[in-house]
Amino acid sequence: MPTPTDTAEFLEELNGGAFASQIGHALSEVAAGVVDHGKAGKLVITLDFSQIGESSQVKIKHKLDYKVPTKRGTRSENTSLDTPMHVGSGGKITLFQEKHDQLFSRDEAPIKPRT
Repeated sequence: MPTPTDTAEFLEELNGGAFASQIGHALSEVAAGVVDHGKAGKLVITLDFSQIGESSQVKIKHKLDYKVPTKRGTRSENTSLDTPMHVGSGGKITLFQEKHDQLFSRDEAPIKPRT
C-alpha cells in the first residue's frame, strides 16, 4: 500500500517554496479577474515525473499556466521549472532522503574499537 505524500509539504518543497507562492498569486489574479469582469478564468497545474538515472529519485517538472479574464479578452502567463525529489518507502515523495535507523548499536557493532 503506498504511503501518502503530505500534499502541503510537497507543494512547499517544489522550487524551495516559490512554486506554492506562484500558485497563490495566480489563484488571486484569476479570482479577481473573474469577479471584476464576470467571465471565466482558468488555472492549470501540471506535474511531469521522470526518474533520475536508476536512482530512487525523480525529477518533477512543475508547470503553472493560467488565464485571467480582462475587459477585452484574457491575459495569460505560464511558468515551468524542475525540482529533484526522493521517492521513499511506499512511494512517499520528499525533498530529502528518508532517514533509516542504524543497523547496529555501538555495543552490537561488528568491529570493536581498539583499547
